[in-house]
Amino acid sequence: MKSVTEISGVPKEDLSSIPASAHPTAEGPAEVAANIKYHAQYTPHFSPLKFEPEQAFYATADSVRDSLIQRWNETYLHFHRENPKQTYYLSMEYLQGRALTNAIGNLGITDAYAAALNKLGHDLENIVEQEPDAALGNGGLGRLASCFLDSMATLNLPAWGYGLRYRYGLFKQSITEKGQQESAENWLEKFSPWEIVRHDVVYPVRFYGKVEVCASGVHKWVDGEQLQALAYDVPIPGYGTNNTISLRLWEAKAPAEDFNLNEFNDGQYENAAHLHSKAQQICAVLYPGDAKEEGKLLRLKQQFFLCSASLQDIIARFKERRVENEPIAWNEFPSKVAVQMNDTHPTLSIPELMRILMDDECLGWDEAWTVTTRTIAYTNHTVLPEALEKWSVALLTKLLPRHMEIIAEINKRFLEMIHSSHPDMENKFNNMCILDDSNPQKPVVRMANLCVVSSHTVNGVAMLHSNILKDELFRDYVSLWPEKFQNKTNGITPRRWLRFCNPELSAIITKWLKTDQWVTNLDLLRGLRQFSDNSELQSEWASAKMANKIRLAQYIFQVTGVKVNPNSLFDIQIKRIHEYKRQLLNILGAIYRYKRLKEMSAEERKKVVPRTIMIGGKAFATYTQAKRIVKLVNDVGAVVNNDPAIGDLLKVVFIPNYNVSVAEILIPGSELSQHISTAGMEASGTSNMKFALNGCLIIGTLDGANVEIREEIGKDNFFLFGAEAHDVPKLRKEREQGLGYQKMDENVNLKHCWLW
Repeated sequence: MKSVTEISGVPKEDLSSIPASAHPTAEGPAEVAANIKYHAQYTPHFSPLKFEPEQAFYATADSVRDSLIQRWNETYLHFHRENPKQTYYLSMEYLQGRALTNAIGNLGITDAYAAALNKLGHDLENIVEQEPDAALGNGGLGRLASCFLDSMATLNLPAWGYGLRYRYGLFKQSITEKGQQESAENWLEKFSPWEIVRHDVVYPVRFYGKVEVCASGVHKWVDGEQLQALAYDVPIPGYGTNNTISLRLWEAKAPAEDFNLNEFNDGQYENAAHLHSKAQQICAVLYPGDAKEEGKLLRLKQQFFLCSASLQDIIARFKERRVENEPIAWNEFPSKVAVQMNDTHPTLSIPELMRILMDDECLGWDEAWTVTTRTIAYTNHTVLPEALEKWSVALLTKLLPRHMEIIAEINKRFLEMIHSSHPDMENKFNNMCILDDSNPQKPVVRMANLCVVSSHTVNGVAMLHSNILKDELFRDYVSLWPEKFQNKTNGITPRRWLRFCNPELSAIITKWLKTDQWVTNLDLLRGLRQFSDNSELQSEWASAKMANKIRLAQYIFQVTGVKVNPNSLFDIQIKRIHEYKRQLLNILGAIYRYKRLKEMSAEERKKVVPRTIMIGGKAFATYTQAKRIVKLVNDVGAVVNNDPAIGDLLKVVFIPNYNVSVAEILIPGSELSQHISTAGMEASGTSNMKFALNGCLIIGTLDGANVEIREEIGKDNFFLFGAEAHDVPKLRKEREQGLGYQKMDENVNLKHCWLW
């Protein structure tokens, strides 16, 4: 029988000297190679006759996981022993990206693994490509959550992330003549080597049912459907530290006793597994379509499932750290637990924590309310009305009857407080109330209002956005609690978004700064300013940029079949497709550019800088207008890219299935990036930070974090575009009245605009 060493594609004599022996803390190439080979043979996921790149990836991941588990266990024991206050971050999505490069980079063992894989006949870069992106997120909200986890781990902070284990993610995007097509993500088609199922961490999660009031006055939520939340843990290693924290993902399951064997044997197969089918739906897809009532119900189930399982877990951890046989001191809970809600999706944490404290732990309302409001904080990510969640009272009452009671009581007590303490604000009731019954037939719960009333802190994610929250969206609350509102401008991890995705530029920065400490302290980058006129640095910088552009050009040809010239200006806009992000404006600009090029003489065209315009992003499956924008970009590309008269002067490329790994190729190769959302609409944006960090110029509006980036990088490095936030309402009103349109002066020569 052939062994792995005989069929790996490398001569047997080269591999026979490498033992298949376990080295869970391996750091040197020889021990790493032996550990990888050990996992290939003794932790087999595939037939024993294969050690192709895919099999090599899983064996490599198993080997890296050994190192992570040791640090993980030590971190958990340290926190258990020291009992610090811990942060629990609740988010419906995490846009993680690939884990292998990040893990070995943070652990400082990249070179060892590259050398070990070479010994085993494989190339690290090729092995990395075998890993699918974890399909747990969609846009900036999820990427921010992932960057937070990386940074908290690096800063040695005691923190946990909580999310859902989506089997099929949002969707995998492909492009045809009809436009965007969606299919299920397959990241779990085999399995994820990074996650560890915790069979001992299971919690019941109830839906529907009814509320009973005991003789003591205590409310009990009973009957209905009860599913199980099973924990899957993913290690998040810090950079240059042993600290390794957890991202805990919940999977919904139904117990075996809920499988009706009698019905199954009677041929009623669907009925027999009815609850099992419902459980699978909860973690099937991120953001299921909610145009129909069934979709709304499923989304609400997802949100509550995350909140209930996570809070039960948080409380269990709090209890296990108390002194044995001593009563639980709930007044100490906020000094040990901080729950951060990433947008309004985890809002049901508020009534769920209240329910557990009152109904299960027998606290009174006032004590439970004090604990809850001192524990929970809220990050707002949007001012868009359609994104500020409002849930039907009827739907909440049906699915979560006890929680609807608690929400109604919070609203009642809040309005009573205003009436007694701030009678001058009674005319603000309609804006400030949690229950909106302006339409008596369809009353709704305003989740953002519930968050503001119930949280000890509310933050925006960029200075402009936070000011809009205080001056407009939540201005009435600010007069009640001015100290509650603050700004926390979004950020990115420089490990993934420079150190690992752009090694050429990173090496140059380290060389000229004579330190790599900038990887955890970006303020040190200011030290490069003294070399800005140095021709040697400029040459090295340009060489690194060109290497990344060539890599990007190769990727574009691989996924689209379009050949682009690396010497052209790479102009990129990559983000979720949405009208306010104005990809439509960008492609209209490309059409105009093409029209002007067609009108130019051959001599005039010689003065034009060739440009490759790249647009990428996913349009939500039911967002018709966004999908039309995707189709328009591709249709324009089909015309422009096949015009021999234009050639390399202009290319328009839509990058399909945009995700973290694609961004890691696009951003290092960028020269100009577009961040042109209507001012006041983008809460922050984080891709703007990633582009700037990789030496890319920005054309953008004064929106979100663009404002602060412009202040940092200087006005000369930022091409300002469009109206400012305070001008937008006036301009919008003028447009509605048919005013404010300007006819372009035909005497103005615009040709110079197309030379750069």
